[in-house]
Amino acid sequence: MENYKREFIKFLEGAGVLKFGDFTAKSGRKIPYFINAGDIKTGELISKLGAFYADSYTEKLGSRRAYLYGPAYKGIPIAVSASIALAERGLDLPFFFNRKEAKDHGEGGVFVGSVPGAGDEVVIVEDVITAGTAIRESMENLSGLGVRVAAAFVMVDRKEKGRGEKSAMAETEEEFGFPVYSVVDVYDIIEYLEEKPENAENVARIRAYLAVNGAAE
Repeated sequence: MENYKREFIKFLEGAGVLKFGDFTAKSGRKIPYFINAGDIKTGELISKLGAFYADSYTEKLGSRRAYLYGPAYKGIPIAVSASIALAERGLDLPFFFNRKEAKDHGEGGVFVGSVPGAGDEVVIVEDVITAGTAIRESMENLSGLGVRVAAAFVMVDRKEKGRGEKSAMAETEEEFGFPVYSVVDVYDIIEYLEEKPENAENVARIRAYLAVNGAAE
């Protein structure tokens, strides 16, 4: 495994973002592990997370200019921290996010921040992809702006089925025509866990879950 992947998983585990147990994903599936960006609660941790996203952005997109979109709620601090980290690397990008409910006073509207116009490029930054539900919601939110989504970045690709047998990431890429990148995927997490015998039960539960819900590819 590449060192940066190990460091990222170690970071997620140490920050309490990567948890093991019985959880329900946004897709409704019962899952044996959970990635919760909401557990990043300090300046140091969100700064580190933003740096990982910034590294991924520059690795995949170079110095390409786009608006960073962080879907409410967990995508908001990711977009802010990633934009700060990118600015420190010399790439100062605008960011924006949505409200869950449109504001009917003051400046009004659904979006906050540097809202792009028709034809502008947008990059979505999210926490995870399970069945692609959150990305589809983001595309619905962005549909009225006339923007072009260039890519999406997530922390973890869960490698699960979407609506069919293909992975949610593959389906999203086919449906909307843009690439979805992840820092790590579930098989990287399994490899990381297998380095310690005490993780055997969690590894077995994740593998059993993927045997049912894992993508065919």
